[in-house]
Amino acid sequence: MNAPAMKDQALTADAELAAQPPLLEVRGLRVSLGGREVVHGIDFSLAPGEKLAIVGESGSGKTVSALSLLRLLPQARLSGSVRLQGRELLTLAEPELRLLRGSAVAYVFQEPMSALNPLLTLGQQIAEVLQLHRGLAGASARARVLELLASVGLPDPLAQARAYPHQLSGGQRQRALIAMALASEPRLLVADEPTTALDASLRLQMLALLDEMRLRLGLAVLIITHDLNLVRHFADRVLVMKDGLVVEQGAVAAVFAAPTQPYTRTLLNSLPRRELAPADPATRPDHPACLEAEALQVSYPVALPGWRGWFRRGRQLALEGVDLRLPAGQTLGVVGESGSGKTTLALAALGLLPHQGRLRVLGQDWLDLARPEQRRLRRRVQVVFQDPYASLSPRLTLEQIVAEGLQVHEPGLSRAERLVRVLAALREVGLLAGLAPAEQQAWLQRYPHEFSGGQRQRIAIARALVIEPQLIVLDEPTSALDVTVQQQVIALLLRLQRERGLSYLLITHDMAVVWAMAHQITVLRAGRVVEQGEALSVLRAPRMPYTRSLVQASGL
Repeated sequence: MNAPAMKDQALTADAELAAQPPLLEVRGLRVSLGGREVVHGIDFSLAPGEKLAIVGESGSGKTVSALSLLRLLPQARLSGSVRLQGRELLTLAEPELRLLRGSAVAYVFQEPMSALNPLLTLGQQIAEVLQLHRGLAGASARARVLELLASVGLPDPLAQARAYPHQLSGGQRQRALIAMALASEPRLLVADEPTTALDASLRLQMLALLDEMRLRLGLAVLIITHDLNLVRHFADRVLVMKDGLVVEQGAVAAVFAAPTQPYTRTLLNSLPRRELAPADPATRPDHPACLEAEALQVSYPVALPGWRGWFRRGRQLALEGVDLRLPAGQTLGVVGESGSGKTTLALAALGLLPHQGRLRVLGQDWLDLARPEQRRLRRRVQVVFQDPYASLSPRLTLEQIVAEGLQVHEPGLSRAERLVRVLAALREVGLLAGLAPAEQQAWLQRYPHEFSGGQRQRIAIARALVIEPQLIVLDEPTSALDVTVQQQVIALLLRLQRERGLSYLLITHDMAVVWAMAHQITVLRAGRVVEQGEALSVLRAPRMPYTRSLVQASGL
């Protein structure tokens, strides 16, 4: 079928679905947590096959509202009405509601590593859904598992079905989670940041998959997201939330073209801005590089199939023949699809993986150094991870988290001296501003769960800065943040780079972040460099088809 015919067919299907009664009706929904109302009487509805996006900053009530639809917050007090095909859910008996969870309504959560069981393979977890909600078992369940994994674009479905969550990349885990949600063929899919861990091209694939399932099953999709590009390309309607209230809603095209509320305009104008300082003389070929790789190769041990795996293990190449150079005081953006080797490169740069070839960090190779020398180099190389909630210990206070590096690398400091350095680092990242000394002390005794997502990421940056490194590895530093906070964190990182002369190795799938932050770009695919060069040159005129596909998929 040609493209115009497919488009006509989709429009016809959409018209037929829109003519049906609402699948979901929410009226006056109020949610209270800990005696405080956080959602204040919101109204919206979804027709079968409709795609509704809920957007807003962290703390606006998006996720709380979505979880309350099936009463997934036991500690919450709910009032109002939530009706699924005319059936009231807020007063439904728990056994009946349990039958709807996962069958009529399925959820895709933001952090797949938390949502997936680490003790079961992907195949076992998807098969469990098929058995509970579709009555499939044995060979028929195994065959359906492989179909689902293939449908979400995972290569070698049989190998993926046998893998445990920790053996997959973040993007692969997210696709597996989507496959699990679709296994029961629900009528409503609630997706909380379903593409956060995916690169731009895979985002388009996931959106196409959801659209195909929507048309085939009459599936309604409720997406919670901060990705405005996703909303623009996927959703029919958008609902904007702020402080637990709906401030604007309507057709996506109308809201994006002419928003009526200042808050909506703020969100739409919060795209990353390129405010890089001009490249300094460090770009000269003869200037010492902060990070340099030549013919870099990294491999992992893997089990061989069949009886051979009983006696020896094979090797899987994750990086092969990689050459790159990061001048001091600049940012090298490393981009590529999930599984391309980006995180492997970051771990090698941090001295956490053995390698072959040449990899020099601040003029030294990790493999040439004894343990005491490695510790001295490690102080000059720090990392900021993708998810600050996972990377910050929930058992340590703010003071203990930021001071941890000082205790390791400067054990001779007194607590008072450490406290001075901790406070300076926190102020430098924009925390504690305007607080009285007593309030600052109270903040220092807080735990990570008491901070917002943006504040946690600033804490992670302060932890890296406090020991005054020269190179910071940024592993998806903004992908878990909403657009306004993302812009703030990017501006903070750029300011720190200008003031401290920091070098960044930026690992990301977000081409907009690369555009805003990177001086140079290296594009990886299947462990190999396919293109590299000056950032604006690569983004404006990519030479390789693969790079062009990444740029086009990002909407730049």
